[in-house]
Amino acid sequence: MTKAKFGRDTDKTIKTIRKIIMLSPKRTKYRKQHRGRMRGKANRGNTIAFGDFGLQALECCWITSRQIESGRRAMTRYARRGGKLWIRLFPDKPVTMRPAETRMGSGKGSPEYWVAVVKPGKILYEMKGVSESVARSAMRIAAYKMPIRTQFIIKDSLQLKQV
Repeated sequence: MTKAKFGRDTDKTIKTIRKIIMLSPKRTKYRKQHRGRMRGKANRGNTIAFGDFGLQALECCWITSRQIESGRRAMTRYARRGGKLWIRLFPDKPVTMRPAETRMGSGKGSPEYWVAVVKPGKILYEMKGVSESVARSAMRIAAYKMPIRTQFIIKDSLQLKQV
């Protein structure tokens, strides 16, 4: 794609599209899934594995790829490229939607966006290489972008601290 053909903002839009596409599976066995139920607690991904600080979910929900990316951007901007950030969830569930003003019937809609199923206890983000105050503030900003209550946790500490 050239700038002459598509305008001067093409490079920027291509980069944004790649970022959005990045948070979706490259291929899946089936195009559509059932909605399912969110019961119980997370029995995997509920401990800090890579970093020193983490953001932990306290409720269950679906988090969209846009919300995950929004939280990631907010944290990296606040940390000013300092330290390292890990995203511990991946949107692998397609959500289908029907077109607006469509009559009942005629099957299930086409996949519109991707979500990650989050249960209580799941670690959403991890950080390393920054001070606790910077990590806490960055995680608080990311927590505002999430549709659920979260808490800030520190590796190997029994003391849980609310965000």
